[in-house]
Amino acid sequence: MSADTATAHSAADTTALDSTIRPWILMYHSVADPTDDPYGITVARDRLDLQLRWLRRRGLIGVGVGTLLRAHAHGHAANLVGLTFDDGYADFIDAALPVLRHHGCTATLFVLPGRIGGTNEWDPDGPRRPLVGEDGIRTAIAAGIEIASHGLAHTDLTRTDDEELRRETWHSRQWLAELTGTAPEGFCYPYGTVDARVVGAVRDAGYGYACAIRPAGALTGPYALPRTHISQADRSVRLGVKRLRHRLGR
Repeated sequence: MSADTATAHSAADTTALDSTIRPWILMYHSVADPTDDPYGITVARDRLDLQLRWLRRRGLIGVGVGTLLRAHAHGHAANLVGLTFDDGYADFIDAALPVLRHHGCTATLFVLPGRIGGTNEWDPDGPRRPLVGEDGIRTAIAAGIEIASHGLAHTDLTRTDDEELRRETWHSRQWLAELTGTAPEGFCYPYGTVDARVVGAVRDAGYGYACAIRPAGALTGPYALPRTHISQADRSVRLGVKRLRHRLGR
């Protein structure tokens, strides 16, 4: 079976998800020293360990989004939580991956094929952080991590013209297919911004699902999955509140 054929079958599994189902998906970014963190997106390694320990003590297992959606489609996701890491920071390999392994979890790593081995130049106020390179991506894949697209260069897709939107969606998928040997199943909207035109472009590019943050109600579904932002401040009580809010659909 070719990579494209296998991905087509995976996409069919994920898009079969009932649009009324809201799988719980946690959103991480960098795992490093959170001292200089104006955007609130950095979690220390020991805090990630605490957060995953909290999940495991409640019988929950963190998995990649593709795995989570397929399990939901077949009614086998009661104890699964999606774990996502946006932007493809290099610290995922040295800091996040060992903690995930320790707790028996996997995740989805959303990378920017147009910035592989670069830095987070789109953040004007934050410290420059290195992004994962090709070797890091291969290491993640070998550890069972799902590699998915975050677009080419971390651009607000709702502000692009049609040609640039095609590059950010279709070309980023092709680049990752060439690098990994498998066309990615998932996409993540930079900044979480999404509209109907962007959703259509992601679907047309062949992705099976896409992650947002807090999409508008009409868009919410397999191509605009809401996620729960996780920060350094999230310990047991806050995690419990966020889980409850998810269950209540807030």
